[in-house]
Amino acid sequence: QTEGNFHKQHQNVFDYWFATEPEQFDAGVGPDTASNFYNDYDHDLALMAQAGVQGLRTSIQWTRLIDDFETASLNADGVAFYNHVIDSMLAHHITPYINLHHFDLPVALYDKYHGWESKHVVELFVKFAEQCFKLFGDRVDHWYTFNEPKVVVDGQYLYGWHYPQVINGPKAVQVAYNMNLASAKTVARFHELCVRPEQQIGIILNLTPAYAASDDPADLAAAEFAELWSNNLFLDPAVLGHFPEKLVERLTMDGVLWDATPTELAIIAANPVDCLGVNYYHPFRVQRPDISPKSLQPWMPDIYFKEYDMPGRMMNVDRGWEIYPQAMTDIARNIQKNYGNIPWMISENGMGVAGEERFLDKQGVVQDDYRIDFMKEHLTALAKGIAAGSNCQGYFVWSGIDCWSWNHAYHNRYGLIRNDIHTQTKT
Repeated sequence: QTEGNFHKQHQNVFDYWFATEPEQFDAGVGPDTASNFYNDYDHDLALMAQAGVQGLRTSIQWTRLIDDFETASLNADGVAFYNHVIDSMLAHHITPYINLHHFDLPVALYDKYHGWESKHVVELFVKFAEQCFKLFGDRVDHWYTFNEPKVVVDGQYLYGWHYPQVINGPKAVQVAYNMNLASAKTVARFHELCVRPEQQIGIILNLTPAYAASDDPADLAAAEFAELWSNNLFLDPAVLGHFPEKLVERLTMDGVLWDATPTELAIIAANPVDCLGVNYYHPFRVQRPDISPKSLQPWMPDIYFKEYDMPGRMMNVDRGWEIYPQAMTDIARNIQKNYGNIPWMISENGMGVAGEERFLDKQGVVQDDYRIDFMKEHLTALAKGIAAGSNCQGYFVWSGIDCWSWNHAYHNRYGLIRNDIHTQTKT
């Protein structure tokens, strides 16, 4: 989303999708240049330091670092680039928080193995992660296995948001399991290689708390399943070491439970994360489905719930998302009560707005009071959870600099620092 694909020897799924179907992306803008971080990282990091940024979440592209995906042999240019970036972050007194996967599966692994449908890809990912730990673990203490793996499940296998646009509920279930397994195996390898007490590894999950439209039992049941599928599917195995019992029961009854072995489940049980990243943007309001789930085929998770547009809700009309700061408090309480009060951070929270040029003043500064208000309201709600004892240790705004946002490209801007994508001038 930031570095572009300069001097990169392999395509990830988004590189390939844009190359073959550019019309799928807003204004035909793809990931080729993105925010030009590959060429501008020193300048960009200096700007962020000037803005008071103390920590930066970024990712290592599998397709840039690795030459041969089977052996995890290294690409020298990729190694040099990430070494320079990490060193520059430290020189600017910015703590690196490194993520290993952000929707950027190598397209070659989809073509050959069907990507995360394959447990062989799980093993290849662990090899890639091991190289990252060995190369950068001397300077990086904070690691994450995946960013928003649930979006991979939804976008690639349920709703067609992302390439390869497969719409297949049972495959989505297996992909979710395989990504949980990959995370646990990566956690295990991390703890073998990174032994300093300050080193931690977690997972970043987009939590969208499910709220029922009413107290009607049918609406409450819909919200319960939505919570299980949307949040607990990754949260429970990552933190507690097991999948939610009620979700396993439902998937078993429906004949779509993932293929798993006792050995794999033992690996998940033995390797919970040390910490948690939470991306929060909007709640998930649901009601009972219009039609009985038993009458619907093929299987999809949303046969058990229907989204609900709550009257009077506050909206970010550009992004189409409800603005609901109270969920920050609810997430904090949930983690405190049900997940051992694990150390956690808000790893993404922000407001995407279209056409921000209309808010430019004579000095060329975007007067984004709406973003300031959004952040104040969410930080106030988060502070309530912290005051009640939730172990939240930080907050990352999305984003430091305007970045390329998948199919939406630059339609909505999130950055504290504005990027003119025509000149790559950042202010």
